[in-house]
Amino acid sequence: MRLETRGPTNPEWVAGLAPWSEGEVYDPEDVAELERRLLETGVYDGVGVALAPTDQTNTDGNRPVIVTLTDRPRRILEAGATFSTAEGSGLDMIWTWHNQFGRADTLVWQARAANVDSRLGATLSLPHWRRPGETLRLSGALLNEDTDAYQRTAVALAADLQQRLGKTSWISYGVGLDAGQYDENRFDPLTQAPVNFNRDLVILTGRASAYLDRSNDPLDPITGWRLTASAQPTAVAGEDTVLFLRTEAQASAYLPLQKGGRTVLAGRVRIGSILGGKELTVPSDRLFYSGGGGSVRGFEYQGVGSRLPDNTPRGGLSLFETSIEVRRDVWRNFQAVAFVDAGAVGFQETPNFNNLRYGAGVGVRYKLPFGPIRADIAFPLDRRDGDADFQIYVSIGQAF
Repeated sequence: MRLETRGPTNPEWVAGLAPWSEGEVYDPEDVAELERRLLETGVYDGVGVALAPTDQTNTDGNRPVIVTLTDRPRRILEAGATFSTAEGSGLDMIWTWHNQFGRADTLVWQARAANVDSRLGATLSLPHWRRPGETLRLSGALLNEDTDAYQRTAVALAADLQQRLGKTSWISYGVGLDAGQYDENRFDPLTQAPVNFNRDLVILTGRASAYLDRSNDPLDPITGWRLTASAQPTAVAGEDTVLFLRTEAQASAYLPLQKGGRTVLAGRVRIGSILGGKELTVPSDRLFYSGGGGSVRGFEYQGVGSRLPDNTPRGGLSLFETSIEVRRDVWRNFQAVAFVDAGAVGFQETPNFNNLRYGAGVGVRYKLPFGPIRADIAFPLDRRDGDADFQIYVSIGQAF
């Protein structure tokens, strides 16, 4: 194999990705697979893999494979903004470094200032770590979360291995370590009264997850289905000692109602459960909440479920959510959407379907080459005192 590039990519690393051994019979599928493996790293603007001309045959009778790489810019600075009436506004600055170590690596520095989640952090991704399709991700962040349910200031570290399955599916496993201070308003089921905690905790979390994608498009699907599942065995030390298992799964499906996908029916179901922990001792950020642009629209962030007398959201040990959405192309790049969402937070390990809250609304999508821009307005159908009359959400990509 011969590597031709102006970038710093290590030829030995590229050779290790080849799905063939020296001396094997030429197979165009193997050449195409190497090209896919290099392109999926996201570091190269162009990748070419081709057999050398016959006049370049080696003395042993083998013809080399020539790999040509065109690197993306080594430094990319990006800025972004988000807004919703439920979660407030935020600004992001992202500085991306490509190919620092000559093996198609990506180092992302992030600074975020937002109403709910502010942080300074970095993530290093090393694709094809020990085998093709396996990515090692190392991350660290200083973060400050200020939600209606809790406030948390912490240092978070994580290491994960992700193995690609097919083009867009994957499995992942790893470990996370968080250390920080929690300021929590909680509900004590024994006394039936609110209590306030201010405690320092260290949390060690095992992380296992899987994502199966059989849809036709990652940002704007019109057919197929997706399934996500995760399990997080967690040990808490510090002012409390707790062991529990947090599990969660979500399935979504897409059905075209007209030829060409002009009208699409989309549905989603999400369930979650915490096993082995108690509502009062599980850290607030590990409990389940519902409400907001990615769950039950029409309610503010964490706005579904019971509240304490001071209006603090009461997190739960279980979760159920569902959504149904009709999407219809109406004019050129515009799409109209109507939807109904429902969700419930429970205080036992088994999801509770007796206290479902409902929201409904309409939205518009403007389709760009990379995906749709989404704007939704939603209304709570069973509005309580303290709930807003409506919520507005603006983001990139479909709601699910």
